[in-house]
Amino acid sequence: MTAVRRFQRIIATTDVHSSFDDAVPMLAHLHAMRRDSFVVDCGDFFEGTGYYRVGQGRIEQDVLIRLYDAVVPGNHGWGHHFEPGLYDITVCANAVADETDELLFRPVRLVHVGTRRVAVTGVIGPQAFNAIPAGQRVGHRVMEPARALRELMLAHHHQADSWVVLSHSGFDEDLKLATACPFLDVVFAGHCHSERPDPVPVGDTLVLKGRELAAGYALAEPVGADWAAQVGSFPPEGVLPRELALVGKAIDAIHEELRTPLGPLRDPYGNGPLDRRALLSDVAHRLHSGLGAEAVLLNETALRSPRLGAVLTQGDLLSIEPFDNQLVHAHVPEHFSADPTALLTHLGQQAGPIVSAPDPLPDRLPTVLTTGYLADTYLGCRTRQAGVRLSQAVQHTLTDGDSR
Repeated sequence: MTAVRRFQRIIATTDVHSSFDDAVPMLAHLHAMRRDSFVVDCGDFFEGTGYYRVGQGRIEQDVLIRLYDAVVPGNHGWGHHFEPGLYDITVCANAVADETDELLFRPVRLVHVGTRRVAVTGVIGPQAFNAIPAGQRVGHRVMEPARALRELMLAHHHQADSWVVLSHSGFDEDLKLATACPFLDVVFAGHCHSERPDPVPVGDTLVLKGRELAAGYALAEPVGADWAAQVGSFPPEGVLPRELALVGKAIDAIHEELRTPLGPLRDPYGNGPLDRRALLSDVAHRLHSGLGAEAVLLNETALRSPRLGAVLTQGDLLSIEPFDNQLVHAHVPEHFSADPTALLTHLGQQAGPIVSAPDPLPDRLPTVLTTGYLADTYLGCRTRQAGVRLSQAVQHTLTDGDSR
């Protein structure tokens, strides 16, 4: 007979991004904590390493269903939250169907934490939602998070003593959210990709964020009439519990595949943390000269910056370029084609810093070579495939090897 769990606290992870190289401490700690903790995640558990590319999200799905009680969807792995099992624990108060305005997910979980009746809900920020590949969010849209939360509170105010939000919006946006919704007790933040070592009070609301990439967690618990919160790191070591043995075997099998060597790294890329902007600039100039495009535009966030050794492995490559971007030729919207500077500003605001070649760009830019993601989400229609993936161009640049 399964023991009834009595929750004393809420523990939250965020932006794990399929970081399973050293995941045992996280898995073991959460497994132990969930005996009396309500375990949640603030989005982007999927995508970011070769574990996702090879496993197609099966490991992430299994971990979330086994160890977590509630999760909010992020911009990475959006589609997985509609799959059986994970859909059942997903909460989001502001994602709706475009035509009907019906909520896409359960808006709130009502649980007892200590002596409190706690409403646990989630929101995804508009910027994060717009970063979802366009084809994955067809027929979906998001309401303004503060408005959605106020409406939810009015509908459930008689059922809850405390309000806790899982937010995939970015820390600065969550500070604004706490100001706009002073009835919130705790906001667990995600999506911002920056260290936040301490909770930040906004009036009576605590905003906090755990360490990303399976390194740590955020924790909140009721103390008297208030809430106490802290940010911690997972222990440096752990023993995988028997209940997660199959998860461990799946991780180990992919780990072996990712160790496949692809070739020695060129200077200056080996033996240190990767400078992704320098690499992307090198890639853009090689593509510009090699494929004869009028210009190449690539978003810096298409790549990650792992620490590399002397030899590039399959795992390294899939960690550097985890999103399997196809390179395509695409039309530039007419209002930007005669103003490349404005185009760069627009793309930078939407997708992060942009690397371009040539530099400076031509005065008129009717088409560009770019990723399918940028083309489909922020530019005009594709004209044709480039016949090469970004990962192939990255591999060739890093090793001077054959990228076919």
